[in-house]
Parts: sequence; structure tokens; C-alpha cells
Amino acid sequence: MKRVFAILLSLVMMIGLLAGCGNAKDEEKGGADENYKIALITMDSIDQHWVTLNEGAQKAAKELGVTVTYMAPNTKDDAQQIEQVNNAVAAGCQAIIVAANGPDAITSALKEASAAGVKIIYVDSPANMDAEATFSTDNQAAGKTAGETMLAELKAKGVTSGSIGIINTNAASDSTLKREAGFRSAFEGTDFTVLETQYGEGDAAKSQSIAENYITQGAVGIFGANEGSTTGAGNAIKAAKSDTVCVGFDKSDAIRGLIDDGFILATMAQNPDVMGYEGVKAAVAVLKGEDLGGKVVDTGVSVLTKE
Repeated sequence: MKRVFAILLSLVMMIGLLAGCGNAKDEEKGGADENYKIALITMDSIDQHWVTLNEGAQKAAKELGVTVTYMAPNTKDDAQQIEQVNNAVAAGCQAIIVAANGPDAITSALKEASAAGVKIIYVDSPANMDAEATFSTDNQAAGKTAGETMLAELKAKGVTSGSIGIINTNAASDSTLKREAGFRSAFEGTDFTVLETQYGEGDAAKSQSIAENYITQGAVGIFGANEGSTTGAGNAIKAAKSDTVCVGFDKSDAIRGLIDDGFILATMAQNPDVMGYEGVKAAVAVLKGEDLGGKVVDTGVSVLTKE
């Protein structure tokens, strides 16, 4: 009887062990099934802002065991960005994380992607279509902070009137338009004149040329709405040895250098790495069936100065 009992006990243990292996394999298979394909599409692949955003996205991808393919166009171009969205759908991506170059141009392509079952997450700049979630700076509030920073410096220098130039990327990007609106609001009720906005397409060389014209006109301040705009303005002030006050947006080695050398007063430093990281986390969550309810998350901004 003891021998029969021992044999039965061994069989039970073996069955249990085999069942455990089966469960482990099922769990492994479940993990592999969750190796989702996600596309990250930004406005371009040049600005350090987007490079840093992608770094945050890849960090989250590594932690979560998913694949995030960076598909940014070379320059800020609506047609190229639309093509990247279509390519992502054709490649079988289940989610697209996108910083829309403009709110309207890309919308049709995103709607088609959504109709095909692709989940849409916005980072930095949304389009005119509902998404699962958005991770971006409160651009209007940050723009106002930029204006207040410039205004405080001008007053400290004893300057109470004069013209202020604005260099924006284009007339369509939601994020930079909100920054501009916030910046302008800081000068309401003052004796300063905020000039008509000029567009440099985020290109540092074009922005420098615009800034040079502002300096020639005697502008007491210049606001750059993104990395290229800010770098160009700072370079123009440096070349002209001007005392024009420059406040900008984004951070890069070039901008940091211009701040350290005193040609840019301050820049509004965003957290693009947080946008990318949280964007991937959100994409994985919705692909697993979680409802994020279209939440909008402010990823924060800091005023970066020489001090």
C-alpha cells in the first residue's frame, strides 16, 4: 500500500509540475503577444526637443517590452508627416504617438488610422481629433511666463516702452500658437508694442535673419517660440553685439551656450522626455484595454537662466 501511495504521490507531483510549466509557457506567450508595435511621429527629427522626446519613449519601450519605431520626417512638412502616419498604419502599428505639425493638415490621416483600429496618443501638439490621451506643456501658461520674464528684465534695465519681435515656426502649429498668445498677454496694458509675428519654420538660419531685421528696427526684445527660433534669435543678438532681450523656448546645447554667454536671457525648458515616456505608457495601457478618457496631462516647464 505504501508503495502504491508513493507512486500515486509521484504522479500527482509530476502532473502539478507539468501544469506549472504549461502556465509559465502561457505567461511567456502572453508577454510575447503584448510586444505591441507603436509608431512615434514628431514634427521633425532635427530639433533636440524631438530627439529627447524619442529617448524618453525608447526608455519606456524598453521597460515595458514593446517596440516603438521613430518615424519623424526630416523637416516640418505636412505632406511628409501624413505619409509617416500612412506608413505606420501600413506597417501594422497598433498605436501612433504623434506631435502634430498643425492641427488640421494631419487630421484626415489620423481619422483613417483610428477607423482602422489604431490608437492615437498626442505628445507636445495635438490635432483636431479626439485622442486617447495628450501629454504636453501648458503652452499658453508657459508663453505668459516667458513674457513676464522678459518684461521683468526690461523694467530692471529701465526700459518701459519699445517694440517686441516674435519669431514663430508657422501659423498652424497649435503648441507654438498658444505660446505666442500667452507671451502677448503678458504685455497687455503696458506701453510696449508687440510687432507682427514672423515665421522661420523652426529653422535657426531663417530665424536669425528675421531677428536681425528686428534688431535693425530697434526692437528691445525678441521672443523665440521654439528651439530653432530661439537659437536664431540668440545668434543674431550675438552677431550684432546687441543688448536686445531674448527669451525663448526649449533647451539645447546651443541655447544653453547662448544663455551662458549672455545673449539669451532665459528659455522655457520643457520636459519632452516625460512626454515620450508617458506617451508610450499610455499607448500600452489603451492597447491592453484601459480607457484613459482622453485625459490631458501638463508635463511641466522650468525657466532656464544663466543662474
